[in-house]
Amino acid sequence: MSDFLQTFSCDVFTDKEMKARLPKEVYGKLKKTIEAGTELDPSIADTVANAMKEWALERGATHYTHWFQPLTGVTAEKHDAFLSINKQGKAILDFEGKHLIKGEPDASSFPSGGLRATFEARGYTAWDCTSPAFLREDALGVTLCIPTAFCSYTGESLDQKTPLLRSMQAIDKESLRLVRMFGDDKAKRIIPMVGAEQEYFLVDKDIYNKRKDLIYTGHTLFGAMPPKGQELSDHYYGIINERVGAYMKDINQELWKLGVPAKTQHNEGAPSQHELAPLYEQCNIATDHNQMTMETMKRVAGRHGMVCLLHEKPFAGVNGSGKHNNWSLATDLGRNLLKPGDKPHENLEFLLILTCVIKAVDEHADLIRYSGSNVGNDLRLGGNEAPPAVISVFLGEQLQDILDQFAEKGSATHSLRGGKLKTGVAVLPDFNKDATDRNRTSPFAFTGNKFELRILGSSDSLAMSNIVLNTIVAEAFKDACDELGEHPDQQEIGKYIAKTFKEHRKVVFNGNGYDADWVKEAKKRGLPNLKSMVDAIPCITDKKAVDLFEKFGVFTKSELDSRAEIEFEMYAKEINIEARTMLDIATKQIIPAVVSYIGSLAGAKIAVNTAVPTADTSVQETLVSECSALLAETKKSMDKLQKELDKAAALPSGEKSARAYRYKVFPAMEALRAPVDALEMRVDKACWPMPSYGDIIF
Repeated sequence: MSDFLQTFSCDVFTDKEMKARLPKEVYGKLKKTIEAGTELDPSIADTVANAMKEWALERGATHYTHWFQPLTGVTAEKHDAFLSINKQGKAILDFEGKHLIKGEPDASSFPSGGLRATFEARGYTAWDCTSPAFLREDALGVTLCIPTAFCSYTGESLDQKTPLLRSMQAIDKESLRLVRMFGDDKAKRIIPMVGAEQEYFLVDKDIYNKRKDLIYTGHTLFGAMPPKGQELSDHYYGIINERVGAYMKDINQELWKLGVPAKTQHNEGAPSQHELAPLYEQCNIATDHNQMTMETMKRVAGRHGMVCLLHEKPFAGVNGSGKHNNWSLATDLGRNLLKPGDKPHENLEFLLILTCVIKAVDEHADLIRYSGSNVGNDLRLGGNEAPPAVISVFLGEQLQDILDQFAEKGSATHSLRGGKLKTGVAVLPDFNKDATDRNRTSPFAFTGNKFELRILGSSDSLAMSNIVLNTIVAEAFKDACDELGEHPDQQEIGKYIAKTFKEHRKVVFNGNGYDADWVKEAKKRGLPNLKSMVDAIPCITDKKAVDLFEKFGVFTKSELDSRAEIEFEMYAKEINIEARTMLDIATKQIIPAVVSYIGSLAGAKIAVNTAVPTADTSVQETLVSECSALLAETKKSMDKLQKELDKAAALPSGEKSARAYRYKVFPAMEALRAPVDALEMRVDKACWPMPSYGDIIF
């Protein structure tokens, strides 16, 4: 057997380890909780904790931590040693059930959006036994990491995992009602399944360290495009160079040991951009694994003298990085509910699910757009392989035709076929084509047996997008089941499919999402176009969203209000950091360098004219004039940016402050960047104070 198969999940407390180390009765109870979603029996906690401790100690662990996902965009952990002291003063190894199932990290320093005052410090982490514990080895040694949820003293969610698990419960319940309608009485659970394609950039660490903007913000705030970008498409799927290949090999080995099923790797569209994609997994495990993937990618890059950039738009003018969230529904017996089958026009269960998803997206397009919102993604959406901010559904010709038939007649009589692909080369086999092409400009595309949500930013957690998808589809399923009842006939189901599609077909668009005419058409159809994060945030606190999430127990109104407050504040803080970084670079690096360069040009002109009075020094004069004008524009833009920053900083935190940073400070930042980038194209490279785009991405 290959080495990587032998080491896969070797650092995970797997089902195999649990079965081998736990008494049969304890294993059975824990397995029931994991597979059936029943409440954890607290009586087994001590036994499970002891088995987990023994396994971890055998692997060299000295500490354990509750690993959780607060509303900071990254994970958090507090480490405790297994060390304890008994009454005789002797050192012992201690890890009891109470240590496993509950932790008490200080919650006061994490974002709470007003849910907790600073002096109300208590928070709880609760063991998520459905996501396996794992070991992480780094400079600290070996640590047992226990995936947990994170809640306040009052029980309100302060994390990403808790509402995700709630949303999985909601769609499980409503999906079971729907499949029972079609006679499936064997399935006990319906599980949202997710596979996340992760894009990223790799840059040399020495070059990275010479760019303050990369260090402080994760992306470049200045930078002129080099003569060559990605226009030749020679990097996409190109041969992976040796240095990057060594990094990818290291990443795969680290992830496989953690049980992350890393499957695909390749060069992406932009120079220095790459992608990693795993196999499908249960939604909450996929979310945990993606967080582990991002952490591992950053850590391993350092070993290879590189830095992994997960910002959505590290470099202007080339592709940004996203995270494609491939989403489907499966029974606990492995049946994919989004598989159309050979004759999709006859598959009423699939078509009902499909139209329910279309309805859900149409009714809650704003929430989907919100779920892919962050500061970096505002720079990415709308071009260069990123979908537009207008949310639409791509179905393809086959499914579009079937639903059109239903809309006209209440049923469908045929499915379009893909036909044969013929290359015209005798030695190449002919084979059956898919019935429809793909659409890379669609934010939410059906791709054969799943939906691909393409709007997520590369640094995002998968949690919020899947919370939204699970909840809005649960609502659509509930509406269908409430209206159709337990035993509808085929004609009734056909009428519901036809009615639902006709009511919500406006959200279906199979064309080019980058076309300017589509934005106009979308407006005519009444589809929202939330162009920025600041525009999208308010949708989670409107009555429609509050009613939706409270109805399914996913969020309370106070939890939604807190998230809106946190995100407005985070937006303002991030733009503030970026603006201050721009001013710092311009003041301390750009202006001194340009002044020095202009001085050298002027000195050269004088020296030439002194030596040869009749010499043509028009080039020097032109350069001095152009650089001086751009320098003056730079200083004027800096003063304007500082003025807008001061105004925004004086506002209380919240929506008004975030809007000031978005619509006043951000445009002033763009105005400052323009003359600086123009100067970079004129100033001698030896005088320019930081590495260029060409230095970084090539």
